[in-house]
Amino acid sequence: MEPHLSHQVADSVATVVIRNPAKRNAMTAAMWRALPPLLDGFARDPDVRALVLTGEGRTFCAGADIGAFQESLEEPQRLAVAAEEALAAFPKPTVAAVRGHCVGGGAQLASACDLRLAEEGALFGVTPARLGIVYPSASTRRLVSLVGPATAKYLLFTAELIDVQRALRTGLVDEVLPEGELDKRVAELTRTLASRSRLTQAAAKEFANGRTDRDGHWAAQARGSGDTAEGVAAFLERRQPRFTWSVSTPD
Repeated sequence: MEPHLSHQVADSVATVVIRNPAKRNAMTAAMWRALPPLLDGFARDPDVRALVLTGEGRTFCAGADIGAFQESLEEPQRLAVAAEEALAAFPKPTVAAVRGHCVGGGAQLASACDLRLAEEGALFGVTPARLGIVYPSASTRRLVSLVGPATAKYLLFTAELIDVQRALRTGLVDEVLPEGELDKRVAELTRTLASRSRLTQAAAKEFANGRTDRDGHWAAQARGSGDTAEGVAAFLERRQPRFTWSVSTPD
């Protein structure tokens, strides 16, 4: 089977699976190219409330397919950054479900997700120093925002792998699950995400990512959405709220 990104939607959650088992789910140029339009489709789908990114089998992603670097570095790196930025800009909550190696380009993708859940035994590394590659500025800033400058420098300077407990301590991972429990916890978390206000989530994601010029936009969205009134009514009536605002609502 050719390396590819498989995907499905179930219970309002889109799941994208990195599939290249012969190379520990390394991302090929075609896979990097495929991710942004795939995400765009899910962003526009009102039935999708959250997205999970994971790898086939026991590995998340071992990075970019190094064979693609033999002729030119610029194009593979451009594709990787474009995919990472598309994932970071996805307007709905995203979760990386990590098993095994999450290295290089795999760490770029996981860092671009909103949340990262990992199974015991997972390993993380940012490895351009092994190849003499200049790590992109946007990727470096994103890594620093997650783990702080000291840990980001350690990862980038040494290119060494860190275990999942160190990843948890430094903020690279949000939760660590025992072996066999990751899928159950991801399903539980995404059910929670899908039940919450998409308006709150979309605005919070923009603000948390550093956007500072959209307070008026989101205030107007809140006034016209009805979500606040519904949330208060549901709380007082002790029922689940039925939020109706959608990311696909025109600006």
